[in-house]
Amino acid sequence: MSMEMPIGQQDQKGFMSGYLEALALVERLHRLLLDVIKDEFERVGVLEINAVQALLLFNIGDNEVTAGELKSRGYYQGSNVSYNLKKLVEMGYMHHQRCEIDRRSVRVRLTQRGREVRDIVASLFSRHAEGLEGKGVIDIEGIADISNSLKRVERYWTDQIRYIY
Repeated sequence: MSMEMPIGQQDQKGFMSGYLEALALVERLHRLLLDVIKDEFERVGVLEINAVQALLLFNIGDNEVTAGELKSRGYYQGSNVSYNLKKLVEMGYMHHQRCEIDRRSVRVRLTQRGREVRDIVASLFSRHAEGLEGKGVIDIEGIADISNSLKRVERYWTDQIRYIY
């Protein structure tokens, strides 16, 4: 005689399974994105910069920001932002300047070389967008649904962090 789980518990188990699958997918997609960027830079012969640094340059774009703003604006999620900024400045992809008001703070912006890297990533993403839509992989409504769902999860997680402290 098998004991069946009550409907509510079945639903909860199914949701948990789907949630864990979604978490794994988000992580795999991020790693895959970095691999795609790395491959593109190998293809065009830019070998001294890594995918995380290229994505950071893309996200900064034409803005001038502090290291703290990189995280608060969602441009960078890693823990080693100072290391990557230092390397990008040393390699000539970014300018840095002490903030006039708060001398402890450093503002960064892209150099011409950094803008060239940003443009490579922008071109790659543009080709991807055209390919995804053109081949019917996903349409604008599908992208909007994914983005809206991920934003809701982001807000939920952000609230969870706030409530801990």
